[in-house]
Parts: sequence; structure tokens; C-alpha cells
Amino acid sequence: MTSSLRIVFMGTPLFALPTLQALLDGPDNVVGVVCRTDSVQGRGRKCCSPPVKTLAEQAGIPVFQPESIRNDEFFEIIQTLQPDMMVVIAYGKILPGRLLRLPRFGTINVHGSLLPKYRGAAPIQRALINGEKETGVTIMQMDEGIDTGDILLPARLPITDDDTSGSLSSKLAQLGSEALLEAIVRLKQGHLPAIKQDEAQATYAAMLDKELGHIDWNRSARELHCLIRGLDPWPSAYGFIDGKRFRFFQPHVVLGKVNELPGTICRADCNGILVATGKDYLLIREIQPEGKKRMCVQACICGMQLPIGQQFT
Repeated sequence: MTSSLRIVFMGTPLFALPTLQALLDGPDNVVGVVCRTDSVQGRGRKCCSPPVKTLAEQAGIPVFQPESIRNDEFFEIIQTLQPDMMVVIAYGKILPGRLLRLPRFGTINVHGSLLPKYRGAAPIQRALINGEKETGVTIMQMDEGIDTGDILLPARLPITDDDTSGSLSSKLAQLGSEALLEAIVRLKQGHLPAIKQDEAQATYAAMLDKELGHIDWNRSARELHCLIRGLDPWPSAYGFIDGKRFRFFQPHVVLGKVNELPGTICRADCNGILVATGKDYLLIREIQPEGKKRMCVQACICGMQLPIGQQFT
């Protein structure tokens, strides 16, 4: 079997951390980490480093944050590192072909869906929004398309009724790290054949925008249950009363014939806010009134009145 590999890791957000940590703890050598540039965040406009950068610096790994990855200067930096493999997870930029082909084992991607379903930027959120019962990660050999490369190793995960995009991301990040280590061992052994994706089964997971979260209460409670969970924690689902925005979390479907207009608040107590929808009712157990923090409904109704019979718009 091939000896330890020299690996260049490319990733940026929290989702990439378990995979980087697994590589650092494993038998191979991470010789460089590439991530996006530092960003200004929060109301205080504080300059923050990507999570991957912080972990790499703690481990003493060289970190590179190029503005562009398509110039000769960056290519020569990576070439100097002499990688046997590059591993990419949620890096956020499309890699040019000559960079993908530079390592002898090519460039491996950890993608948060069961390809060819949900290619693109928001696979975890879109799977939840669409009511999928199962998702997973795919270890794939990258090419110049968007998540179109050959499949090396899929790993499956059931979706529970309580999963949000936040909780599911954490589960898939851990699953991805385990699947990648298995894939690397099998690649070294020559026991991991590449499988072409079936283009007829391909779907695309478009980026999210805030407008997606504006709830149409004419939809069924089941659809809204999926939407709210898929947009938690960002950008979140919301509605308005008297021009004030309320964000919704922790939904639960309550079956029953609806006699009220969709969006009507039918009950508000310590159990949550019961809202009529186009089919069945939606019990909302956490809420975030405009200008306030996210809280349980009981805390909300202690501080403000939620008028029974009024409609969210």
C-alpha cells in the first residue's frame, strides 16, 4: 500500500473542520491549508478568521488565503508543496482544471448530498426543504463542472423530523470526515473504482436567499415544517404582524381540519403558537420577535401579547 500522502486541504467554514481534524489526526501529512480571506462580521464589524484557518494555525500548518486561485502565482505555491492529493470541502470557489489535475491522486471533494442529487451550494438545506427522508455525503473525484465528477464513496444518513439544517450539517460533517478517511485508505490500496454520475438523476441545490423564508401560509403544515427546518439557522423563515417581523423555529405538524384563514393564530400558550395553514395546523415552539433574541414561545408571551385570531402575513 502507498505510504503516507502529502495532502493540501481546501475549505473554509465550520462544516470543513471535522474533516481537517480527521486528516491532522490520521496517518497522512497535511502540508498546506487553503481557505477564503478573513471577513468582517457582526454589528461590531470585527475582522474574523475562517474556522479552518484557526485550526490549521493551531496545528502549525501553513495557511494560504489567495484572492484568486486562477493565476500562476497560486499554482506555483501549490506545486511547490508537492501534494499527492488535494481535499476540498466547502471551499467556496471553483477550481481550475490544471489545479485539479496537479496531484497524482487528483482532487477529492466531500459533498453534502448523495450525488447526483443536490449538486450546488445548498444541498443540506434543499434536502430538508424538499422533505427528503434520507441524505448523506459523497466522496467524489473533482472535475471542472459543479459537483459533476465521478463518485468514489457515498455514505447515507436518515433525516429525522427534528433535524434542522444546523443539526444535519453537524451530522454530515462528521460523516464526511469518516467517509473521506475510508476513501483514502481504499484509494491507496487501489480498491476504490470511480463511478460516473447518472445525469438523468441530477438535481441542483441553488443558493439560499432571505426572501425564500417569507412564509406563504396557504401551503400545508407539512411543507412549512420542512421549510422552517431547512432555513434554521439561516436565513430563517418569517412572517409579519402589523409590520413587525417574527422568525419561526421548532415547528410541529398538528393534524386537523382547518376552519380558520391560513396564517391565523389559533392559540398561544406555553406549548407554542398554533397557526392555521392551507392543510392542518403548525405548532411553533420557538420564535424571534423583531429586534429580540430567539426564545421559547412561553418567554415571548410573557413579554408581549400575541393576539389570538390575528393573521401572520
